[in-house]
Amino acid sequence: MNWQWTSIESILEISAEEYETLQSGAEHPSTKALQQQNSNPFLKYAFLSNLEASGSVGGESGWQTKHILIREQSPSNKLIAFLPAYIKTHSYGEYVFDHSWAHAYQQHGLNYYPKLSICIPFTPVTGPRLLYCGEYELTSIIEYLASQKSDIMETLEISSIHCLFSERQISQDFKRAGFHQRQSVQFNWYNKAYSTYADFTDSLTARRRRSIKKERASIAKQRVKVSRLVAKEISTNDMQFFYMCYQQTYLKRSGHHGYLNGEFFHGLLADMPDNLMLVIAKCDDSPVAAALFLYDKNGLYGRYWGALKEISGLHFEACYYQGIEFCIENKIDMFNPGTQGEHKILRGFEPRLCYSNHCMSEPAFDDAVKDFLQRETPHIVDYLEQSKELLPFKSQETAN
Repeated sequence: MNWQWTSIESILEISAEEYETLQSGAEHPSTKALQQQNSNPFLKYAFLSNLEASGSVGGESGWQTKHILIREQSPSNKLIAFLPAYIKTHSYGEYVFDHSWAHAYQQHGLNYYPKLSICIPFTPVTGPRLLYCGEYELTSIIEYLASQKSDIMETLEISSIHCLFSERQISQDFKRAGFHQRQSVQFNWYNKAYSTYADFTDSLTARRRRSIKKERASIAKQRVKVSRLVAKEISTNDMQFFYMCYQQTYLKRSGHHGYLNGEFFHGLLADMPDNLMLVIAKCDDSPVAAALFLYDKNGLYGRYWGALKEISGLHFEACYYQGIEFCIENKIDMFNPGTQGEHKILRGFEPRLCYSNHCMSEPAFDDAVKDFLQRETPHIVDYLEQSKELLPFKSQETAN
C-alpha cells in the first residue's frame, strides 16, 4: 500500500479546494450509494479554520491542532483521508470522561498527557471523524491507521489515541481494528414525519401534553417573546448579544468565560450563515437570552446558550421547544440538543448510544482500559434501557 500518514498544525496547510474533494460516509461507508459530499457543519473547512483563527484552539488552550492526513506517496501525493485531531494536555471540552485513566497513569509514575483526540473540540455530536477520497473503501483506511497507530504515538510523543463521537458503524470498524470501544448515552429528538408541532404533542401522553403546554404558556405569562433567526437574518449585533449571554452564563456556572470567544462566533456568522439558527428571547421588548444552533440537511444541533436573567422555563423553551418546531417546519429528521440531561426524556428526547474508541501505547494500560470498558458497557446499556422506559409517548405508555 503506497500510503503515508502525516500531521499538520493548521488546516490552512491544505487548501479548501483539496479538502472539499473528500467525502463522509452516511451509515456504512463501504457502500458507495451511501457516500456523500461532506455536509456536516462541524467538519466544514470554515468551522475548523475559525477555531484556529479565533485562538479557541492552540496557544494556551490545551488543544494543539495536529490533523492527520493520509496521502499517496510521490509522485501523486493525492489526499486520501483527513481526520480532525488535536494533541491534548487535559481532558476538558471532550465530553468523554477519562480523568480516572489519567489518574491511574499518574499513580504509576507515567504521563497520560499529551494524548491525541480525534474529535471536534467542545462538540459532543456524533458525526464523521474521517473524511476520505471516494475511490477508496473506508474500512481499508481504518485498517491502515490501525497498522500505523504505534508509529503515530511514537512520532507525536503521545500516550494514547482517542476517536470521539464517531458513527456507530465506523466505531465498529475501529473496534475490529484494535481500538477499544466505549459507549455513552445522549438524548436526541426524532422527527417522525410530523407535519405540525401539534402532531408531535399529540403523540405524547395526555399528562405530558398538559405539562409541556403549561411550561410553554408560562413563558408568555412572564412577558417573554421568543423568535428564531436564520442565516442573513442574524445581524452582527444579534451575535454580539448572544455572545454576551454565553459569556455570562459560563462565568456563573463554571467560573470562566467559555471555551469559545467572540471572534469564533462572528467568524461563523461571516463564513457559515446558512448553517446557523439563533433563538432570541425578549422580556418587555428587552433581549434577555439567546441560544445558537447549527444545522444541515440531516440534523439540528443545539450547542450554545446564555441568559442575562433567570426566567423560569426559558431554557426549555429556547433550547428544546423552539428547536423541535424548527425541525418540523424544515423537515429535519434529528435534533441533538446537547450532552447529558435526563430531563430531556420527558420532553420527547430519546436515549441513544454514542461511541468512542481508544488505544494506549502502554500495553498494560491498554489491557486495563479494555477490561474497564468490558465492565462498564453493561451498565451503560442498562441505563439506556431504563431511560427508554421513561419516554412519554403514547405507544411507550402502552408498552409499559
